Amino acid sequence: MNPAQASTLRNLLAIQPIASLGTLHEGDPFVSMVPFALLPGGTDFLIHVSQLSAHTQDMLTHAQVSLLVVAPPGPEVPAQALARMTIQGLATQLPESTPGHAAAKTAYLARFPNSAAMFELPDFSLFAIRPRSIRFIGGFGQALTLTSEMLAEALRGA
Repeated sequence: MNPAQASTLRNLLAIQPIASLGTLHEGDPFVSMVPFALLPGGTDFLIHVSQLSAHTQDMLTHAQVSLLVVAPPGPEVPAQALARMTIQGLATQLPESTPGHAAAKTAYLARFPNSAAMFELPDFSLFAIRPRSIRFIGGFGQALTLTSEMLAEALRGA
């Protein structure tokens, strides 16, 4: 990944707080919208979801998920040239008693401070999505398959 692509990736994850979450729902693909944050110093994507949501039950049944993050559209960029990344990974619920929950909650609330009240609701919980495969498209002709280590390096600005 060259420096310009790494910058595009960092910018994408900084400006787009919303992802499409793909889960398996009764054997069929199911896509929903989730706000996300990144765990500092790592590559885990954090989501805070309700137990009442189909995607939460899906993740508890099948940990394999996919996230799609797409740059906001603009009049000067064709839709097919928008920066985007698809993350295939494993979703792990982070109960309050687990190590790392406090750091994950802090990271999530840093990005979504208005969500603090939702942490008081008993049916909401944090999930960490650990990437296994990452496909990044920085624009036309800029498709790359990344490892978690490559993503971490790009996020560090190295």
